[in-house]
Amino acid sequence: MGFLSRKNKTVKSPEPPVDEHPIVEELRDMEDAVPERAVPDEQGPTSQFPAQDSTTQPAGPVAAGDPPSPAVAKASSETVPPATPPAGGAVEAQGSAVEADAQAAAPAEHEASKGPVEGEAAQDEPERFMPRDLLVPSRHETVVEEPVTETPTKHAEVIAFANQKGGVAKTTTTLNLAVAFAESGHRVLCIDLDPQGNLTMSQGIDPDKVEKSLYDVLVNDMPISEIIQHREIDIAVSSIDLAGAEIAMSTKIGRERSLEKALKEVVGDYDFVCIDTPPSLGLLTINALTAANKVIVPVQCEYLSMRGLVQLQNTLKMIQENLNPDVRIEGILPTMLDSRTVHAKEAIEILEENFGDLVFRSRIRKAIKFAEAPVKGSSVLKYDPQGNAAGYYRDLAKEVLSHESA
Repeated sequence: MGFLSRKNKTVKSPEPPVDEHPIVEELRDMEDAVPERAVPDEQGPTSQFPAQDSTTQPAGPVAAGDPPSPAVAKASSETVPPATPPAGGAVEAQGSAVEADAQAAAPAEHEASKGPVEGEAAQDEPERFMPRDLLVPSRHETVVEEPVTETPTKHAEVIAFANQKGGVAKTTTTLNLAVAFAESGHRVLCIDLDPQGNLTMSQGIDPDKVEKSLYDVLVNDMPISEIIQHREIDIAVSSIDLAGAEIAMSTKIGRERSLEKALKEVVGDYDFVCIDTPPSLGLLTINALTAANKVIVPVQCEYLSMRGLVQLQNTLKMIQENLNPDVRIEGILPTMLDSRTVHAKEAIEILEENFGDLVFRSRIRKAIKFAEAPVKGSSVLKYDPQGNAAGYYRDLAKEVLSHESA
């Protein structure tokens, strides 16, 4: 209520009282006519002037009581003509009225300085930044990256040598064909997936003395590069521990793809990867067929050896349907051929009648050099490079490479 709350207070005047001007008495009468409760105007309650205590109240009249309200002072200034400035307390009372007018005009100026009414955009002022403008870049500032054309990477041809019947020259064919590829200038890796380790022994490596083998790769996920040894060709060695790999992998998720995942590390470093498989259709052979894209089937020219082709075809069909749809039979290789016997000739005829063009034209005939070469820890191409046995596998390599070019 401002000055109304100080009606009964008496202000001690430091100066002696002087004669009051007639306007002071008139202002006091108008003040008595003002009601105790403020009346709200059109803009809202009139209590926009906060109550002031005695410490912040500007200096008032010396002996004339409280200053008038801004409205009363403004009304009095309009009705009463200006007169000569009185002396003493009257001068101070008139100063209080002028000061009240200034306080009344201040809120109006403050409202005017607030700018345009809400909802009206200021045309001259720049647009304000929003938080999203500071956090999210504008789409006009986004850098458009040009698509990078990837150069196709050449991957090795992975060839698995498989037949669930043992003693059909799988290991001999794997090693000597790989060496024949190497003689043609190709980079070759052999993988000994047979727990007997015959391919490892054929390169002069004792499988009982190797510290790391394919067992660690398949079971413990060791990088295959740590078990590769360099001989006539690079070879991933085997050990007798591989015999327990199938049991150790039985609870492993994705166990059929363990070899395929391991080969991803080195598949770009070679042109051919030749996998020697055990004489069974177990988990190790399934790993080889899943990782390979071609299968060469060595078949001894005997009835029992050919009978296993039907089982191999059934297994390969399941691999194609569930694990590796790209794997296919590259060819059927007649091995250990003894052309002196009628039975061997009949066996060749049965193969050609049933499998047609899948049967290689090359024939691997019996030779004592195939048995002597592993004793020296080498392939037959190194042991007897000019012999007939070496020529058989060179002819086979040319035939396989001609299929590649075709």
